[in-house]
Amino acid sequence: MYEQLGLDVDPRQAAIVFGLLVGLLFGGLAEVSRFCFRRMVAGPSGERRAASGVWMTGLAVAVIGTQIAIAQGFITFEEHRFFAADLPWLAIVIGGLAFGAGMVLTRGCVSRLTVLAGTGNLRALIVLLAFAFVAHATLKGVLAPVRTTLGAVTLPLNSASLPGSSVIWSALIVIAALAIALRSGASKRDMVLGALIGVLVPLAWVGTGYVLFDEFDPIAMESLSFTSPAAETLFWGVASSAIPAGFGVGLLGGVVAGALALSVLFGRFQWQSFETPRQTGRYFAGAALMGVGGVLAGGCTMGAGLSGIPTLSIAAILAIAAIAIGGKITAQLLRDGLPSSDASQATQTQAPAS
Repeated sequence: MYEQLGLDVDPRQAAIVFGLLVGLLFGGLAEVSRFCFRRMVAGPSGERRAASGVWMTGLAVAVIGTQIAIAQGFITFEEHRFFAADLPWLAIVIGGLAFGAGMVLTRGCVSRLTVLAGTGNLRALIVLLAFAFVAHATLKGVLAPVRTTLGAVTLPLNSASLPGSSVIWSALIVIAALAIALRSGASKRDMVLGALIGVLVPLAWVGTGYVLFDEFDPIAMESLSFTSPAAETLFWGVASSAIPAGFGVGLLGGVVAGALALSVLFGRFQWQSFETPRQTGRYFAGAALMGVGGVLAGGCTMGAGLSGIPTLSIAAILAIAAIAIGGKITAQLLRDGLPSSDASQATQTQAPAS
């Protein structure tokens, strides 16, 4: 397919450009719609339903588009990490719970923090750097033994995807997601923006797995995800002469640029930073939990969630469920640990950050 297009650049260079374009679209759309899994799971009570409507609309469209691409033979997930024969359930569960806790402590999952970094939020930028450092340490550094030890506890599966008909499972997920979206009270504008974000998921799968496929110099099939791209971008930034950039580097750069452009255009760009040492410590703790958790779980709310669920992978679904549970438990613990007046004030004070 790539050769038929007659492009003048090699697939790896094209992957960077493609990631940049996808990132620009996601960054702009997410900045306007405030697309965020954390807001749906553990945000202020008045925002959860509307946030769920936007996220679920995106999920429904992502499932439809991804399954159509599979049915047409454009992509296959047979060799993807989501479909390993042995399910590393312990690593996924612990990682998901840790990531969910971290996203509540930092008031945003990694995708949302990347968007916020483009709007002038220095808290988000610093958290992203810390997250990328810990994620890379878990992948290939001093924390790698934690990953390999937990990952060794596996459950053999007859099938790594949901059993039975993929059409039935896809229909059930889409119907459930749309039912939640239509009852959420989210604005039509934000739901349309959420749907457009959902389109980016199969677009990225097909782009990296079909259009840019080169059997002589293969690149990884990727979609919207932020754990591996954040680690990749950090490593590329400090060792670019030895480590080539890829789709993930382009994606992160595009998200920041897209969010920056839209926030400046609509007058929402605003410099923000940490307010107290205690807040700084909480955000760093959250970044560390997300860094370790994202690697152990095999993805973040985007990689395992919006991009992973449409593949019907058991691993991805288990990961996003653990993330949601970890987020809810942590949010409840934080609420229980504060007097009611302080909890209310903290929610009101920090709401703009999400």
